[in-house]
Amino acid sequence: MRYRNLGGTGIEVSAHCLGTMMFGAVGNPDHAECARILHAALDRGINFVDTADMYSAGESEEIVGKALKGRRDEVVLATKVHFRMGEGRNRSGNSRRWIVRAVEDSLRRLDTEWIDLYQVHRPDHSTDIEETLSVLGDLVRAGKIRAFGCSTFPAEDIVEAHHVAERRALARFRTEQPPYSVLARGIEADVLPVARRYGMGVLTWSPLASGFLSGKYRLGGPVDLTQGRAALTPARFDPAIPGNVAKLEAVERLVELADSIGRTLPELAVAFPVAHPGVTSVIIGPRTMEQLEALVKGADLVLDDAVLDRIDEIVPPGTNLYRPDGVWQPPSLTDLAQRRRPLGDRSAGEAAQSA
Repeated sequence: MRYRNLGGTGIEVSAHCLGTMMFGAVGNPDHAECARILHAALDRGINFVDTADMYSAGESEEIVGKALKGRRDEVVLATKVHFRMGEGRNRSGNSRRWIVRAVEDSLRRLDTEWIDLYQVHRPDHSTDIEETLSVLGDLVRAGKIRAFGCSTFPAEDIVEAHHVAERRALARFRTEQPPYSVLARGIEADVLPVARRYGMGVLTWSPLASGFLSGKYRLGGPVDLTQGRAALTPARFDPAIPGNVAKLEAVERLVELADSIGRTLPELAVAFPVAHPGVTSVIIGPRTMEQLEALVKGADLVLDDAVLDRIDEIVPPGTNLYRPDGVWQPPSLTDLAQRRRPLGDRSAGEAAQSA
């Protein structure tokens, strides 16, 4: 396993990171099997483990904490804060009030005295970024966390956070965790260049593109919209939708490319983000031991220029064939009031009437 410096922190992490979103009720409820998966990953040279407080409502953190007994010092442990945890107000977001509470809850569930990388899971425009950076810096000084980063932040929010940190003499985000795959290359145009400019480490997630690069979904093949991810977001998988047909057509060409080099599609998919100079580590999130074995099998795969050129022909650099699940969208897109003037103020002429 290759190791890389994590965003200038001096912490060395493996080029593959074990993601544990599938540990717990949402994925694999067998705690013992999850522990075996984690130990197998460590035995194969992975020293980087990523979780989040909201994964299975805290269960993932509890599983990781139990599994790391006796091996905690071997691991660079990362978790996240932001999403709602339980009922009531002020139990989510990026405020000082919530982060101070949430980090203690994560430390308890993980059964550890410190977190190596504490990440803000999504932006929160209801909270001043100065407030968030200030409390995270305090947690570093208190020894509860070693470094902190952001996750799925748009490039403009990353830039703003760095400017605020510089102006206010605050500690800054050292990492970003965006989605990145052969089918979702949008971050090549903005997030990755910005992260490199600020010397940030980058942990990418969803290399299998929500399962499209697993080999499970093929052009002309059946798609069960009643199970798994397809049941949760059928519009992303329904083959009757033209956008999904474009994804499946790209998959067919990628399968041919993988076959031509004697590798599987998942191996090709996981090797792709590793090859980008702006990426530090690629998160793999197996649910079973078999999935872990299949994903780490491609760790030795080197994609030469000819293969990368073919990928560029199939999905041009900096473009998305789909919007990855869970990507944050700014209120300027989601809030109609921010995109549409009041009805009486939508025309260029004062006396114009609505149609």
